[in-house]
Amino acid sequence: MQVVLLERVEKLGTIGDVVTVKAGFARNFLLPQGKALRANKANITRFELERDAIEKRNDEKRAAAEEAGKSLDGESFMLIRQAGEAGHLYGSVSARDIADAIDGEIGRNQIVLNSPIKDVGLHDVRVNMHPEVFVTIIINVARTTEEGERQAEGEDVISAGMDDERAADVEMAEEQAAAMFDPEADVELENSEAAADEADDAEEASAPTDDAAAEEEADES
Repeated sequence: MQVVLLERVEKLGTIGDVVTVKAGFARNFLLPQGKALRANKANITRFELERDAIEKRNDEKRAAAEEAGKSLDGESFMLIRQAGEAGHLYGSVSARDIADAIDGEIGRNQIVLNSPIKDVGLHDVRVNMHPEVFVTIIINVARTTEEGERQAEGEDVISAGMDDERAADVEMAEEQAAAMFDPEADVELENSEAAADEADDAEEASAPTDDAAAEEEADES
């Protein structure tokens, strides 16, 4: 289906362009939202008559969007979510969640997400203020407010947590090894072995030699 655009549409064109789109896209999105008209002779004539007024309205809306975007561009919004040790969320953060976090006149259809956010961290998210104006905000997804504040300062809390866990494992292993090693028991064992050696030496010293035993037998006979 051919349509004439009444405003800029990303990847399609700008005001006044006649483009070919799928019928479903035109009927479900472009036409009902006032972004385009069917490109028939009557509508094209109508557009040309109203073009100046359409472009003027677009300029006014763009200027208002640019002004509104100044207070939003670069802003950070923290969202607390449950997540595992590796930072993977038990669920996700959607465009609706982000729009709710902004708590303003921004709708979820203005939030540009290729896919829902599924990991803890700082995420740059684009917000379309107008077909020709967009800003970027930071979505700080964290497990706790304290972690979110650390992330905002540039810390990788997931790596830090894993380092702490590894350090705890090493400490536990050292404690277990120390518990298995008993110095007093080793001393007792050494003393016991030394006493046994001394007893053996004494027994050998007191026992008659083979030659002495033979002489004793000869004297008796």
